Amino acid sequence: MDELDYKALEQIPIPEGLEERLSAKIDEWEKEEKQQKAQRRTLLPRALRYTAVAASIALVFGVGYHLLNQDKYMNLAEQDTFQDPLQAKQEAERALTLLAVNLNKGMGHLEKAKALSDKTEKTINEQLNVLKQYETDNY
Repeated sequence: MDELDYKALEQIPIPEGLEERLSAKIDEWEKEEKQQKAQRRTLLPRALRYTAVAASIALVFGVGYHLLNQDKYMNLAEQDTFQDPLQAKQEAERALTLLAVNLNKGMGHLEKAKALSDKTEKTINEQLNVLKQYETDNY
């Protein structure tokens, strides 16, 4: 059966120039494929360039805006909050007293934690000494 198919195929006449046309078409497809790959390669760097330019412009505008508005904020920071010096002194003393009270509370907690830590360390050292003594007695 295979012989019949091959014999039948061999009897079909091949058109003139078919091989050249097929070769030219294959070359054309390869050329198109290479062009598409090259185009894909150039799209990404082009997009990256545009993104980098846009980011640079945004950065320049942001820094410029910050520098222009910095003078406003500097003037606000230097402005006194109290016109009366006595009132300013009282407010400063109140703030410092509040700070001292909260700092003393924190120091109290810290002392309790240190005492607990010291007690724990003492207990651990005692247990280690007991283990060392046990090892030396049994060996």
